[in-house]
Amino acid sequence: MAANPKVFFDVEINKPGIDDKPELKRITFELFANDVPKTAENFRVLCTGESSNKKLTYKNSKFHRVIPNFMLQGGDFTNHNGTGGESIYGAKFKDENFIHKHKTPGLLSMANAGPNTNGSQFFITTVECPWLDGKHVVFGKVVDDASMKVVKEIEALGSGSGKVEGKGVFIREC
Repeated sequence: MAANPKVFFDVEINKPGIDDKPELKRITFELFANDVPKTAENFRVLCTGESSNKKLTYKNSKFHRVIPNFMLQGGDFTNHNGTGGESIYGAKFKDENFIHKHKTPGLLSMANAGPNTNGSQFFITTVECPWLDGKHVVFGKVVDDASMKVVKEIEALGSGSGKVEGKGVFIREC
């Protein structure tokens, strides 16, 4: 069995009241390619931007929804507000399986609009989320404490409505 691939986001965190150009901070993920190969490959290709049909990439997209004590959501690189996105397989693809559960903070899972509606949107959990089991495909995890510290820094800019404080959090490199 091959080792699971690792990918990263270099994120720009624009905090309220600070006009300086922020430094990039890295979040590194392990993708569960051995268990959910199609879902992991979709995310990996969107990270690298190597899709052959058109330029599909997370680069320069933002975390459009951040709810403290829940999750950070991103991946809408078409509309930038949570209504868009696209997979490397076409608009949407089916739920692969629900082997992994939302049992720890730092899990990477597909955001969707119901069964079998996976595109490019994803979320990173900041707490256990068992109510999402069987509804959202977990396909990776944050790999280290330094990365989780960045996730927590982004989480602190969120709100109950999901609105992100400041000028936004952007994925600048991946």
